[in-house]
Amino acid sequence: MPTPNRFAFFNGEFMPIEQANVSVMTHALNYGTGCFEGIRGYWNEQEQQLFVFQLRAHMERLLQSCKILYMQLPHSADELCSFTIELLRREGFREDVYIRPLAFKGDPIIGVRLSGLTDSFAIFAVGFGQYIAGTSARACVSSWRRIEDNIIPSRAKVSGAYVNSALAKTEALLNGFDEAIVLGADGQVSETSASNLFIMRRGTLITPPITSDILEGITRQVVAELARDELDVPVVEREIDRTELYIADEIFFCGTGVEIKPVVEVDHRAVGNGEVGPISARLVDLYGDVVRGKSERYREWCTPTY
Repeated sequence: MPTPNRFAFFNGEFMPIEQANVSVMTHALNYGTGCFEGIRGYWNEQEQQLFVFQLRAHMERLLQSCKILYMQLPHSADELCSFTIELLRREGFREDVYIRPLAFKGDPIIGVRLSGLTDSFAIFAVGFGQYIAGTSARACVSSWRRIEDNIIPSRAKVSGAYVNSALAKTEALLNGFDEAIVLGADGQVSETSASNLFIMRRGTLITPPITSDILEGITRQVVAELARDELDVPVVEREIDRTELYIADEIFFCGTGVEIKPVVEVDHRAVGNGEVGPISARLVDLYGDVVRGKSERYREWCTPTY
């Protein structure tokens, strides 16, 4: 079982987790006016070290989300990184963890707006394993469409926007699948309920462009770099038709939570031969070494806690 968390960083100070509370009248609770990040830390048993993966990149993206939502945190990206590491040290985790920084409108008032409200901020962390259990996943194309940039910006991790994700994910689970693939308003493949995706066709990895209403994924960029530099596999960003999912040689999801998860079935159609493909398998292994600080070439992506 994951180790229970004991602390939070909340509005400028560290405190016991049970004291980091908000009112039921909090604006963000009532209207979804917040944004967040998901960050993973990986325990390296050999080094007795907890490595936080791409910490600064996540905090920079959080500040971009804040800008879109008219939020101004009184902290720089470097300060947010320091708070995170201090929180993890206080927790003393010796396992894989998931870290949640959360910025939100904290006023206990009624009224829909973003400007002129108080910006609150918290960080907490919990022990965390796999987001989708097993070595592979089965997926369906959701009947729910992806929100678009001029409705709720997908490149910001907006709390309220995840109702869209929850509807798609729930539909998939209730129909016996592990995950939902969501199409954009134009009918092209966008992403999953909470991750980016790649397909493999004729020796090329293909992923939807950032203009396809996707989150500009940090893991997505890591995967593209690893595929090009380590596996010598070309990577292309372009629109993907729904039916390309059915004839792809390989498909995998990628994101902080899901990590790299090969897909073996979409809409009751086998992906390739219905087994984890060779490129997906190699990327899973390579990514696992990178995030735990075992690859010297990419060690700079890992921030040590202790």
